[in-house]
Amino acid sequence: MRLSMLPGFLLLLPLAEIAGFVVVGKAIGLWATLALVILGFFVGLAILRQQGIGILRRMSAEGRSGVVPGRDLLRPAMLVIASILLIIPGFITDLIALLLFIPFVRDRAWQYVSGRFVVVGRTATAGPGTQHSRSGANVVDLDEGDYRREPSGQSPWSKHLGD
Repeated sequence: MRLSMLPGFLLLLPLAEIAGFVVVGKAIGLWATLALVILGFFVGLAILRQQGIGILRRMSAEGRSGVVPGRDLLRPAMLVIASILLIIPGFITDLIALLLFIPFVRDRAWQYVSGRFVVVGRTATAGPGTQHSRSGANVVDLDEGDYRREPSGQSPWSKHLGD
């Protein structure tokens, strides 16, 4: 999704969810609609508790170490996303969440997402006396005289420098 489409999506999704509530409410009644929303919340909460936030931490750790998160890690992450969508009240987000439970849909999502991963890693670990740089970063080597300035007496802060 393009970033320019995001405001329209954020406006239309709640309107579509409200329309979904009206349609489902007319079809099955108020109490059954509320029961479905509450059931979706608790199912999403149970799945989120089962999968745990540990999956997202593992993905973050692998990304920081320079490893592209693999398919075996993305599938549980999609289940976490599906559980969050189930927690959000609404039938459209619930439908998207239910689609994420289908392995074929998860595989298609993996094909779409895997080409968009960008991992920026470090060439060396940072430590005392160790040089490190990020890939693509420009390094400027300065001597102490290149970046150090002596305070001028005209600055209002110069009287505090001697303390």
